[in-house]
Parts: sequence; C-alpha cells; structure tokens
Amino acid sequence: MYDVIIIGAGVSGCAIARELSRLQLKTIVLEKGLDVCEGTSKANSGIVHAGYDAKPGTLKAKLNVEGNRKMKMLSEELDFAYKQNGSLVLCFDEKDKEKLEELKERGEQNGVTGLQVLDREAVLVIEPHVGNQVVAALYAPTGGIVCPFGLTIALAENAAENGVEFVFDAKVNGINRVETGYQVETKKGNYEARLIINAAGVYADEVHNMVSEDEMKITPRKGEYLLYDKKVGDMVSSTLFQLPTALGKGILVTPTVHGNLLTGPTALDIEDKEGLETSKDGLDQVIEKAALSVNDIPGKAVITSFSGLRAHVTKWNKKEGDFIIEEVKDAPGFIDVAGIESPGLTSAPAIGEYVADMVKRLLKPEAKENFKSTRKGIPSMALASDEERQKLISEDPAYANVICRCEMVTEGEILNAIHRTLGATTTDGVKRRTRAGMGRCQSGFCNPKVVEILAREQKVDESEIRKSGADSWYLLPLEEGRSL
Repeated sequence: MYDVIIIGAGVSGCAIARELSRLQLKTIVLEKGLDVCEGTSKANSGIVHAGYDAKPGTLKAKLNVEGNRKMKMLSEELDFAYKQNGSLVLCFDEKDKEKLEELKERGEQNGVTGLQVLDREAVLVIEPHVGNQVVAALYAPTGGIVCPFGLTIALAENAAENGVEFVFDAKVNGINRVETGYQVETKKGNYEARLIINAAGVYADEVHNMVSEDEMKITPRKGEYLLYDKKVGDMVSSTLFQLPTALGKGILVTPTVHGNLLTGPTALDIEDKEGLETSKDGLDQVIEKAALSVNDIPGKAVITSFSGLRAHVTKWNKKEGDFIIEEVKDAPGFIDVAGIESPGLTSAPAIGEYVADMVKRLLKPEAKENFKSTRKGIPSMALASDEERQKLISEDPAYANVICRCEMVTEGEILNAIHRTLGATTTDGVKRRTRAGMGRCQSGFCNPKVVEILAREQKVDESEIRKSGADSWYLLPLEEGRSL
C-alpha cells in the first residue's frame, strides 16, 4: 500500500515526485514507457518562457513565472544544462507594434521583470541576423533555454535517490476505488494508494475518465521541428518568437543549450496520440516562417527533424487554455495534472511545489530530515578541461574510449548512464543522458557500439536491446526453420 501513486514520468510527474520525496510518504511513479521522459517532455523547444504570454490571473501565468524564477537554482542543485539567454518577440508590421505593448503590459501584470519594446535598430544590436521585415520586438531578459530531458532525468534521479519508486512498462489499464483509496491495474501488477496524481500527458484524459463521470478530452497538438548542426548554432543568441496566434507562439528560432540551432514548431491538432511522424508540408512551413525571423538559415545544415505532441484540452467543464491542476470533484483523492502544454516545461518546478502543497493538505505528512537536494550529472568529456579529462581517465580508462565521434561521448559516460540511479536500458535512454547519437551523423556510426555496451552491461543478448518503446527492437530472433 502506497501513500501516493503518480501516473506518468514526464517533467510534471518527475517534478511532483521530487517534491513529494521531501516528505515522509511512500510514493511510486508508474510509467507506460521504458524510461522517464518518453512523451511530450522529450520533444519540445526546450524554452524557459519569461511569462508574458499567459492570461493574467490564470494558473498558467502564475506557475510560468514561478517556474522561470526557480530554474537557475534548480539547475545548480541538480546539475543539468540551463542558460538565461533572453528572448525576443518579433513584430513584422508597424501596425502590430501595439500588440507588443499589450504583451509587455500582460507580462508586467504577471510579474515578469525587465520587459522592453525595442525598435529595429536596437534589435539588430542583439541579433544581427534578424530578418529584414522585423520592425520591432519585445525583449524579455529573463527568458532562457534548458535541456528538456536533462531536466526531467535530473528530477527523476533525485526523487529516486530520496526514496521514490519508479516502475516502467506499466501502462495503466484501469483504476478502481477501494476502501483505502484507489487500486491501479497495470500489466506489471496492481498497486494501491491513498491518493492518485494523474500526470499522464496526452493520455491524462483517458486516466481521468477511468474515475470521473465529468468527461475530459485531450487532442494532441503536433509540432514539427528542424534541428541544425552546431556550425550554425551561433546565428542567434536569443530565442526568437513571432507574435503569437490562437494556436500558439508561432515558429521560433533558438539556440539550444548544447550549441545547435532549432526551428519550429508547427501546430496541428491530430487524433493519434502516438502520431509523431513529420511531413513535407509541416517542415516546409517551419522553413518558410523561420526565414521571416532570421536571414539565410542554411538548409544544408539540417541534421534531423522531429515532432512532439502537446496535451491540448478540447473538452472540459472549464475555460479552455489553462492548466488543470485540481482534485476531481467526483473522485476524492484523485488529482489531475492535465493540459500541461506550453509553458509546461518552464512551469514544472512550480507545478511540483503546487501539487506537493495539495498533497500536504490532504495527507498531512511530516517532512523528511534527511532529504538530499543535490544530484550530480554525468561528466562530459566534450566539455571537460584537459585536467578534468586526465583525472577521469586515470580513474576509469573507459573515459578514453570515444564511442560517439560527433559529440565526443566516451564509453565511460555511457557506463555511467547505464549504472547510475534509474540508469538507461535503451539506446534512446543512453542518448538522452549522454548525447551519444545526437550529433551530425545521428547515431549512424555509434549506435551498434551502444547496443553492444548495453547488452554487455545488462548481461542480455543484443536482440533484447530496444531503441525506446516496447516493440522497438533492433534485432529479431530467427523464426523456426528460417536461416539467414
């Protein structure tokens, strides 16, 4: 019997898990994927939004600004990549400049500091490559960029180090009310808890509808992206947005914390909650609209494209657009954390605290005296000094064996990723923890070696190693009577 079951190991679920690990509670996270950060949290812009966009007075506005303020200290505590690089909202028509002033006023109501409306000349000082049609911009110095999987993994590891259990490949098939709370059915078995937290991303509606007659519907909103080689990563230093529309903040151009350039996303509502394919029309739209923001982005520098899904609530009994974080009225002890679309990544640290406060009111737990607030990430040979590299190699010669040449990731880093708390069991798990396979060749050279290392360290055959999902095998066993 658990005190709390968290359904979903995305950034919201992991942030909640970390905050609950401060308390004397028996907490478990159930995740349908094989690792943390398998859903929305793995494929997004990696932006730490300043907080000027959300409507004043909404939960989204409150948690956005609070999450932004917490991110720097959290990155220092948990050792993940974060940079406060500032952002610009670009205006392309003199008639629209008043909309920048409206955004500025909205941001100030939300508590965002340092906002300024700049003319074209001032924008060019910050971003010399800005598009020819840009006439003005809203500058937000508190905007930032973060590694989305680095943040999520760090939160999860710290939660686990403080006693939270994680069970993977545990899709929720049903939820039943029992005398002491709820029973959650999964293929890994049944789990009971006094309180349930639904942080299931695009599947949060299905989980909600298992316990409530007040139906919720989430429509996945697909966004397609293009990622560029590091050789063009310095074309911009700030995150460049375009004036937002009803469907979102438009196509952005941003550096990443790892030195690449990223453009996107599109915004297309779809029905398939696993519909992650990219399209020619979508990527053409990204290219066309990004060209308004930055001149001469070289198409030949693209190294990959990808898409992500945002959890957009399209049926609910409240106003559309805000985060849904509340105890379900007809299911006491069941807390929804749903509709966490942009700026959900930014808001995650504040969401964790907000939900933990709800749990404290409901369960009244005591605080732990031995909570460990810090976590150390995997050392990077690519970023280390010569002295640091020599020290790592002297302690473990595997740090001298380069596996991923594009990103200079060594066997030592991969071994660390596999054997640490909540270690990687898939090639995507290794990739997100070390960047092996994220470079120019997109794992074309290093992946077979990563498969070999995973199999060796887990003492399984290479045919047991998967990319990410339950059916993403690299090798299939031969059928009986069939030969190569």
